Amino acid sequence: MSSNSDFVFGRHAGLDFLKTQDPEKVNKVFLQKGVREDFANQVYQLARKKHLIVQNVPKNKLDQLTDNGNHQGLVLAVSSFEYAVFDELLDKLESDGKEPFLLMLDSIEDPHNLGSILRTCDATGVDGVIIPQRRASGLTSVVAKTSTGAIDYVPVARVNNLVQTTKILKDRGYWLFGTAMQGQDYRQWDAKGKTVLVIGNEGKGISPLLLKQMDQTLTIPMIGHVQSLNASVATGVLLYQMFASRHQGK
Repeated sequence: MSSNSDFVFGRHAGLDFLKTQDPEKVNKVFLQKGVREDFANQVYQLARKKHLIVQNVPKNKLDQLTDNGNHQGLVLAVSSFEYAVFDELLDKLESDGKEPFLLMLDSIEDPHNLGSILRTCDATGVDGVIIPQRRASGLTSVVAKTSTGAIDYVPVARVNNLVQTTKILKDRGYWLFGTAMQGQDYRQWDAKGKTVLVIGNEGKGISPLLLKQMDQTLTIPMIGHVQSLNASVATGVLLYQMFASRHQGK
């Protein structure tokens, strides 16, 4: 297997990748022996259209490739996931005449959280995601599986230093909003204009130096006994407030 390969696995993510991506991005298609005939036919039809060979393999081969992930009988060996170049992403978005909405993730470590967040980003029209190069999940096969294909539609830029990146964004006219225990009720948040939402680490929240760069902080009121939400759930709540404020009457 090429060292430049990663894996997309699972029926939804795998079929979506075969439908939407250039065949050059697919190195191999592995299909489990004995899967349902209608599903196998789908895989063969898509592979035939893109001149890809399907290799029938036993389940334990797919278990090995995915580290016992929930592959559902389909694994694609694909070219390594590509990141957007931060400066180029901003230039492209702004040249389109948009007032972009970006999501910055401060050291989200769980790939399942990152995948779920990308799925919500796709649903709510987030223009790009910014993640740090170190101490955070990158784009992996688990992220791809959890995102159910959204990884192919939401640009993700990886940067060296989030604090320095916020300063660049401010210079370009973006407003930065971060999550915190104390802040404006998220239900009053107006997310119009060039906006960046910053989500903190699952356990520690936004790092102190990064928090100082925020123009405003947002909080999600809670009346239960547990005063915290999973990072992907909190992100989803805030992104739908963004969606509501930017798409009123649409």
